[in-house]
Amino acid sequence: MKDRFGFNAAGKPLEEHIVWAGRNNFGYVDFAADVAPNDIRSFDDARVRRVRALCDQHGVRIGIHTTSAVNGAEYVPIMSEAVDRYLLANLDLSLRLACGWVIVHGGYQFGDLAARKTAAVERIKRITREAERRHATLFFENHNKEPSHSEIRYLPHTVEETRWFLDHIQSPNLKWAFNVAHAHLVPEGWKGFLDAFGAGRIGQVRLNDNKGDYEIHLVPGEGNIDFTAVFAHLRKLGYKGWYSLGFGNDADKIRVRDQFAKLL
Repeated sequence: MKDRFGFNAAGKPLEEHIVWAGRNNFGYVDFAADVAPNDIRSFDDARVRRVRALCDQHGVRIGIHTTSAVNGAEYVPIMSEAVDRYLLANLDLSLRLACGWVIVHGGYQFGDLAARKTAAVERIKRITREAERRHATLFFENHNKEPSHSEIRYLPHTVEETRWFLDHIQSPNLKWAFNVAHAHLVPEGWKGFLDAFGAGRIGQVRLNDNKGDYEIHLVPGEGNIDFTAVFAHLRKLGYKGWYSLGFGNDADKIRVRDQFAKLL
């Protein structure tokens, strides 16, 4: 199971998450380096050495999940440069920590779709070139649909929008973070995404539940996603990678992980 399951960490120091993961048979930890106790400036050389030693000791791999609140589709001068700096800073930290991946996002638009789309695709191209140069790996996540009355729209949240990125940026250093719950919110559903892109480029599969109407991180079983069908379809496509659990408390993660393991 350690080769197949990880989780999205929050709230505690990264070191505690690594130890807990190793002791409970999880092999991967996604964490954000945005706020205390794991903000990016807290990783001085001593802490970097400590984190790397713990990963080795417990057999756990870590990766950074950048925040979708930073708009990857930004084009306003000064702000646009700041977004690039944010991504590069996270990429730099990932190399210092020997991370296996950095999760990145397309961004969001306010009705100015054409300009935001161009800015987002070009930004992912730039950070992908940096990842290639530094021998790092990026995971690009499909976003969630926002309610119809929302002022903003995440990019990409449909198959068509996701294709803008995955078809136009062909690089072994850019993989897909396939978010099943996000895909469940649009008419094509999670199966439509897999039919469009297959499983060959997936770097991780992100799992939580919802009821198909809006984004909410429910524990599997509390929503209406058919996870038995999800695992069966990914098996059929030959997916042998790992799954990141993004829901609930520690007990929920262990319980659901054990249920999911039977579906593998």
